[in-house]
Amino acid sequence: MAKVLVPVADGSEEIETSCITDTLTRCGCQVTVASVVPGQLQVKMSRGLKVVADCAIEDCKGKEWDAIALPGGMPGAETLRDSAVLIELLKEQSTKGKMFAAVCASPAVVFGSHGLLPEKATCYPNPKFKDVVGAAWQDAKAVVDGQVVTSQGPGTSIHFALTIAEKLCGKEKVEEVAKAMLVDYA
Repeated sequence: MAKVLVPVADGSEEIETSCITDTLTRCGCQVTVASVVPGQLQVKMSRGLKVVADCAIEDCKGKEWDAIALPGGMPGAETLRDSAVLIELLKEQSTKGKMFAAVCASPAVVFGSHGLLPEKATCYPNPKFKDVVGAAWQDAKAVVDGQVVTSQGPGTSIHFALTIAEKLCGKEKVEEVAKAMLVDYA
């Protein structure tokens, strides 16, 4: 069973967070939601939804993750960017050749700030984020470059999660789950 870490903060995007966690769980992954806000497991998402994380990000150190998947949302992405523990975990994933992924603002805000952007990527198509991604930016629902998966926003989040799941669980499982969710995934 693939283990996936989903870090969250106040201001993380709730549709993206829900799509990531729900879809990956349906595909058979063990998903852990971790708050990067010190001393706070409950976070208030970008549109006011309150989510209680499974644990604090500090509890995730020293564990092996098959993937780390970041939701976007502002100012949540900035809080993720500023979490020293999360950045350490992401850099470990990169060094080990393990998957890490981000959607919406997070590819630009988190990956772009810490030298983790791949040669091909996407993000929320706002100039302030696209400029950070630069020549790597592609207009696609999800972009896979090696062990890195990026996506554009709330409307692409199910596709993003299915793309992650395909790499972790295989195409057959993803097609089964997508069909049951009434999602066209090709």
